[in-house]
Amino acid sequence: MTAVTKNEGTADVIRILLAIILPPVGVFFEVGLGLHFWLNILLTLFGYIPGIIHAVWVILRK
Repeated sequence: MTAVTKNEGTADVIRILLAIILPPVGVFFEVGLGLHFWLNILLTLFGYIPGIIHAVWVILRK
């Protein structure tokens, strides 16, 4: 088990805030232009809340 450094924790908080404001942006900063990014865009188009839930899940699952 590794300890989370202060910078990693701060970066996660910034990504989560971005995920709440614009979910695809938070996912992009976490995984780039991969499958999760495009899935998040689709979920955000279908509903803002599903996009947020998916974005936060992608950010916190690491």
